[in-house]
Amino acid sequence: MPHCTKCGATVADGIAFCGSCGAPLGAAAGPGGAAAPAVAPAGAGLAENAAGALCYALGWVTGLIFFFIDKRPYVRFHAAQSIVVFGGLHILEIALGMFFGFGMFGGFGGGLVGFGIGTLLYTLISIGTLVLWILLMVKAYQGQRFRVPIAANIAESIFGKTA
Repeated sequence: MPHCTKCGATVADGIAFCGSCGAPLGAAAGPGGAAAPAVAPAGAGLAENAAGALCYALGWVTGLIFFFIDKRPYVRFHAAQSIVVFGGLHILEIALGMFFGFGMFGGFGGGLVGFGIGTLLYTLISIGTLVLWILLMVKAYQGQRFRVPIAANIAESIFGKTA
């Protein structure tokens, strides 16, 4: 079935406008039929936009879960992007923690200067991660395929193009 290019909702063949966001579907759409709502099949009970937002809820963990259990292209896009974005940031924070001596992993960097720079860098990355997490959840819930510039391309190369 075709999908809306703006919000990713599944639409029936021959529909001129998306039933979810109202966007025109272009020349491929013909007259007749009714738009399919942007909800999962009867057994699943979770709307695509809610599932897309939940892909980011616990970072890469929920991204992995939704990537394996949900086959809808919109949800798989957000799941793959969540795995790459938050998996990469998690690895970066662990590496910084090890280098500058934070957390349970010890560290190689020492001295007051290393600790000050390390603390600043670690804090900036943590704040950036929080802001990105909120932004991605809101955009996914609004039905938008917001692409994190580098991470979306990496996700598509690893997990394949999802729509």
